[in-house]
Amino acid sequence: MYRGLTFADNMTAISGKGSFIKGDFAIKMFGKKIIISKKVFFYSSFFIVLAVVFYLVLITINPRIGQKNSPPISYIRPFSFINQEGNRVTEKDVAGKVYVAEYFFTTCKGICPKMNNNMKLVYEKFKNENNFLILSHTCDPETDSVAQLKKYSDSLGVNTSRWIFLTGRKDSLYNMARVSYTIDDPANNLKSIDDDFLHTQFWALVDQNGDVRKIYDGLKQSEVRQLIRDVEKMLKNLQQHK
Repeated sequence: MYRGLTFADNMTAISGKGSFIKGDFAIKMFGKKIIISKKVFFYSSFFIVLAVVFYLVLITINPRIGQKNSPPISYIRPFSFINQEGNRVTEKDVAGKVYVAEYFFTTCKGICPKMNNNMKLVYEKFKNENNFLILSHTCDPETDSVAQLKKYSDSLGVNTSRWIFLTGRKDSLYNMARVSYTIDDPANNLKSIDDDFLHTQFWALVDQNGDVRKIYDGLKQSEVRQLIRDVEKMLKNLQQHK
């Protein structure tokens, strides 16, 4: 029995009544014969191709249209901090970059050394990527002055244009961690800022649009490896759409 499409020359393979012109198409659906004129078939095909081309142009202009990402966890609010060189760093300086944000303090003897040893693995993997940054914010701005951050960054032997260490107002730093990066409970902002102390092992991965995409435990090797894989994918997508 005839299946699918055929030219009119093969119409005898389909049962049923109807008239057609040589060159028309016929399709059998649910036991019924449907004749499609060559003109209708041509215009239908034309508009399908046109729609596909239009979609491809759209995702070239705006890559986010073609992405199937889950909704972002949060987004980056405007900020202004000071780096280890005494220079101001704002959200404009990281726009268009993929970056990892963490919080630590230079005199920490607990989780921070292990956490930053893990972060150095991330740094070594992406230290030559121009579209990647690490932002390490201090939890203890009273101790971690510009000079102290400079000393600490020198001890790590890293390129501070790629791995940036930040200090600033305590309330601004903490608000950034809790509201923008969501790596600590925002309810903790209700405490007196003088009595408050933020100490978290969680990292935030921020995409080139300033959206927080995922949170990782910086003490777990498995999550650090997953972070590296996720950054690789994000950088690849960013490069493809430039």
